[in-house]
Amino acid sequence: MPHHSLLSVNNVSVTLDRHPILRDITFAVEKGEVLAIVGPNGAGKSILLKTLLGLIPHQGKIRWHGDPKIGYVPQHLAIEKDFPLSVGEFMAMKEPNREKVVEVLTSVGMHGHHSKGHQETHILDQRLGWLSGGQLQRVLIAWTIIDDPDVLLYDEPTSGIDVGGEETIYHLLKKLQEKEKMAILLISHDLNIVYRYANNVMCINKQMVCFGMPTKVLDDKALASLYGGQAGLYKHDHKSTHAHDHKNNL
Repeated sequence: MPHHSLLSVNNVSVTLDRHPILRDITFAVEKGEVLAIVGPNGAGKSILLKTLLGLIPHQGKIRWHGDPKIGYVPQHLAIEKDFPLSVGEFMAMKEPNREKVVEVLTSVGMHGHHSKGHQETHILDQRLGWLSGGQLQRVLIAWTIIDDPDVLLYDEPTSGIDVGGEETIYHLLKKLQEKEKMAILLISHDLNIVYRYANNVMCINKQMVCFGMPTKVLDDKALASLYGGQAGLYKHDHKSTHAHDHKNNL
């Protein structure tokens, strides 16, 4: 195994309540790599991330090299409007230094004072439940990076966010990854995002369908295995968006 490997997974299978969820998954992740995980609903993507974190029993071997520090944001983290915790209090649970908290929040695009109605409050004093979907995702990203992790695991980090906010969140993650040299494993439902931001993509549908560079392995056969009759649509979307991205130098 190369010395710069971060994670190696060999023949991992997961069975829950006697139902096979994942079967014979084998792959590796290098330090500083962005790996996108794609597949249809029910393919086992979220289960895979939780298995990598040691939260779900499995067969096979999962090895994290060098005991890396891992940040994780689960899918669909909903916070009630009246949840009695401010952004500052939430961040202080991990980092008591207010200046560092402000610095990290600023790095993810959350800074200064924010208005709610006629009131203006500092971002640290905002209730978590008052934040928009995009703002909450930024705070959660700040939460995961404030203690300098080696790898981030994100389960559909833009679920429920409008397209403009979605693009910005992925751009932010890519910027952080390039600056801090951290690895990112993310589940995404958007193949256009995968083509743009991932070094490698893993396609799963209970078992591995493909693994490698998106432009090489996301062919018609792989897409048909994942999405059936929708494959042509996904391929078309990529081509048109890729051309648009190139034009705008994204």
